[in-house]
Amino acid sequence: MSPAERFPWATILPFEGKEPQIHETAFVAPGARIIGDVTLGPQASVWYNCVLRGDIHRIAVGARSNVQDGSIFHVEGPRPDTDGCPTIIGEDCVIGHMAVVHGCTVEDRGFVGMGAVAMDNCRIGAGAMLGAGALLSPGRQIPPREIWVGRPAKFLKTQSEAQVEKIRFQTERYCRLAERHLAQLRGPAEA
Repeated sequence: MSPAERFPWATILPFEGKEPQIHETAFVAPGARIIGDVTLGPQASVWYNCVLRGDIHRIAVGARSNVQDGSIFHVEGPRPDTDGCPTIIGEDCVIGHMAVVHGCTVEDRGFVGMGAVAMDNCRIGAGAMLGAGALLSPGRQIPPREIWVGRPAKFLKTQSEAQVEKIRFQTERYCRLAERHLAQLRGPAEA
């Protein structure tokens, strides 16, 4: 069964011969738009009214990562001075509601807060956090386990292991929540 057949309530479209690849255990909510060269890993979830547009480069969302309601992922295509910037989300990442992630890498257990913006060629390190409403300017790098906040984003503090564990807890919660939403959407006949 194709992803479009599995998630008839979402828009899942090929673009110029590239079709979204959605793992059989991933979840795509109603209103989501997934276009072109996009890969969703095991138990990844893309929530209501998100847009992941992989038309001029690729987008990958790792296992158990969640892209929350209204978030937008896009990419930077090749230019004379660069090969472009894909959007790569590692495993066990949290992308908060209404975030904009554009040609950026978020390493495993990375966190992008609600309404935050991460621009081209940025990297959010493993277990690091871009705070709610923050703006990470092009080319900036957040080292592992650091928290950055503000517009433009600046270093606030280093996260403890307990704080990084909260990110893992959040990804596990979203995996279970996705199962519940999927069961509700499919109804009792398929449950």
